[in-house]
Amino acid sequence: MTEVRAGRLRGIIMRGPGLTATVPFYEDMWGLSLAQRADGVAYLRGTGSEPFLYGLKDGDVFGIEYIHFAMPDRAAMVALRDQARAAGARVLGAPAAFDDYPGGWGFELLDPDNRRLRFRCEALEQDAAPEHAKPRKVSHVVLNTPDMEGVRDWYCRVLGFRVSDYSADQMVFLRCDAEHHAIALVRGQYASVNHVAFEMPTIDEFMRGIGRMKQKGHVPTWGPGRHGPGNNPFAYFVSPSGFVIEFTSEVQQIDEATHAAQVWPRDVPELMDRWMTAGPPTAAQRAVMQGRPDPGWPELARAEPA
Repeated sequence: MTEVRAGRLRGIIMRGPGLTATVPFYEDMWGLSLAQRADGVAYLRGTGSEPFLYGLKDGDVFGIEYIHFAMPDRAAMVALRDQARAAGARVLGAPAAFDDYPGGWGFELLDPDNRRLRFRCEALEQDAAPEHAKPRKVSHVVLNTPDMEGVRDWYCRVLGFRVSDYSADQMVFLRCDAEHHAIALVRGQYASVNHVAFEMPTIDEFMRGIGRMKQKGHVPTWGPGRHGPGNNPFAYFVSPSGFVIEFTSEVQQIDEATHAAQVWPRDVPELMDRWMTAGPPTAAQRAVMQGRPDPGWPELARAEPA
């Protein structure tokens, strides 16, 4: 049977106490635009065609509401769901119409850490509205997990992800298309969100976005620098609600015919930061990237299989 691969990363919705009150930060400083706000959730869009990149939902627990992926059409959607079910994944119902703001058609499942993943086709599409130094899309989502190898294998087996690279034995980078990574996993004590990265179209816009944040009194907690794995520039900030967010650009594009995953050492400074401008992350930076424990959706995991 031909392997079915998850489509591109579309974005993510975060949840937690009072998150929608932080919308002005993302509009005035981060460079997103409010697309819709209703029923305790705010959808924020970038300059590309996605109806939203980042969502903020009010809730009792800090964590991820769902990670959002595209599929090209209904046939691919059904094939992915069938593959997931055959692999023993916790699938949350048959493909159906979504009644939220982006609309469209698809299904959800849970990963091994009970994170909700949503796959959608036929969604609302916006006209692209390029604006200098504003985020175009979500580049990648990085997740902490106590079972890095097990979760890695699950994403590869169930959703067709492929390993791009490793950062020593502490991190693995996974791709679902030509981008070096859409999901990365970090070895942690518990499941949580490490950070979400937003792509700027050019390196100049990447730097200008950092400048905009600094002019408004919000400085990077790590960066700017340039990663070894993925070869992408980075600048990390902490949002008002305590989530780590990143500006990036120029993420490595993978040639499937020639790429071989490698293990990048973490004790060689110029491989951790090729520009040698940021240095290694501080203990405080590592602590904030460990995040707050996210139980995910255990009540859905206990429900009867679909």
